[in-house]
Amino acid sequence: ADQSLPSSTTQCLLYLAVPSLGAPPIDGITSLNPEGLTAANGIWAEELAGRLSRGNLKCNLKHGDDFMAAALEKHIFICATNVIGQLNGGVSFGEVYSTKYAEQRNELIDEMVTAGSKKVGVTLQPGTADRLAAYAASVADFPTGVKEFEWRNGWFYEISKKAMEAGEKDPMPFHTEALTTLGVL
Repeated sequence: ADQSLPSSTTQCLLYLAVPSLGAPPIDGITSLNPEGLTAANGIWAEELAGRLSRGNLKCNLKHGDDFMAAALEKHIFICATNVIGQLNGGVSFGEVYSTKYAEQRNELIDEMVTAGSKKVGVTLQPGTADRLAAYAASVADFPTGVKEFEWRNGWFYEISKKAMEAGEKDPMPFHTEALTTLGVL
């Protein structure tokens, strides 16, 4: 895993949504992760977890490869969900995780898990697609949209681009084709 960040930083994978102004926040608690999905790491992680707890929000402390694997899984969630949603007319997060889109969704998630894990040097725990579906249920009405390309789907596309420039097969052909279809590339 990439350990190039200074040890004096704190990082947080915040699974938190506020559906409308003044509405209570939706925590990243799911049927598969009752302990919540939000995770923090670094010098102030315990203090951050304490502050979130005072707001009735959960936060797990993770370190090293465990934190990097959680970060990759969160990145896959936002990137895969938005691409599948937009490929299918802009369906919501919840609709993306319906059985109707299971084949596309699982193909894309599998590509991203394999290529992303290789890139950052971590192995995700089995059940990534199930965990992502459980989280999507908690934010089911949120709209999809492919945006912030450079640090979202662009990160995955760079993996494909470098492989193809090296004369190798695209490790995420479905992702590349989807981005092309959406006019992002």
